[in-house]
Amino acid sequence: MDQTAGAFRTDQRALLAASVTVVMWASAFVSIRASAEHFGPGALALGRLLTASVALGVVLLVKRAPLPARQAWPGILASGVLWFGLYMVALNWGEQGVDAGTAAMVVNIGPIVIALLSGWMLKEGFPPMLLVGMGVSFAGAAVVGMSTSKGGSSSLVGVLLCLVAALAYGAGVVFQKPALKYANPLQVTTYGCFVGTVCTLPFAGQLLQQLPEAPLSATLNMVYLGLFPTALAFTTWSYALARTTAGKMGATTYAVPAVVILIAWFVLDEVPGWLTLLGGAICLAGVAVSRKRPAPAAAQPAAAAK
Repeated sequence: MDQTAGAFRTDQRALLAASVTVVMWASAFVSIRASAEHFGPGALALGRLLTASVALGVVLLVKRAPLPARQAWPGILASGVLWFGLYMVALNWGEQGVDAGTAAMVVNIGPIVIALLSGWMLKEGFPPMLLVGMGVSFAGAAVVGMSTSKGGSSSLVGVLLCLVAALAYGAGVVFQKPALKYANPLQVTTYGCFVGTVCTLPFAGQLLQQLPEAPLSATLNMVYLGLFPTALAFTTWSYALARTTAGKMGATTYAVPAVVILIAWFVLDEVPGWLTLLGGAICLAGVAVSRKRPAPAAAQPAAAAK
């Protein structure tokens, strides 16, 4: 069997799954904006996670999937608390105090956290092309942030909450990676979502109070967030993460701001300026660089006969 061809096919599948994740996570920004006026940060996170938990739980029952192996639980619990729980609440809360541009720049610290932690904790190392690509993408995210910033003063609390979200996201990914050695992506995603739901249960009273008062469109957006950006996108993320490094997966999410621009363009009729388009192009270029394979070393000439 051609191992190079097999690795290429695996990487292509991982890239396709990551692309689904990027599009779904980008679409979440539009849905969150449509729901944030009517639901508190914790209530929105709980509603989203409850929806995803029900959908993923049904899939588990239909597939009759067993419980994850004991070795997978530390990673599932840590990623569930940090990524599914803390990240979603902190991000929803932080965006109430900062504009979208500032939030995007702060949250895009996450992939850098992933690269640093995975290089150290998971022994993935620090490939030069990955570091270069992340630097390029971060510059692009900064350009997008500056171009979409409203120019007003940002809440210090809001910035700090977005920073907490970025750190929780980065750490959650690094803890999730080892769990995928002992459980499949569906198991890791589903039980991580269950853990996140439990963590956000203290907001159940707020959700029950706000749900009857919210318009149907806001509720449908919350359901959408649970079914697609959470249940589907986190599963495709886990699938891709199991087949590549955490550093490369983190760099891939730098494409989210560029996709958000396109979605907002077509759905909200928000025509981006040239600086925004330039920033999105830089983000995508950085992702391409980060996933570039190093050139194979030239074959050594055969040793001269003695």
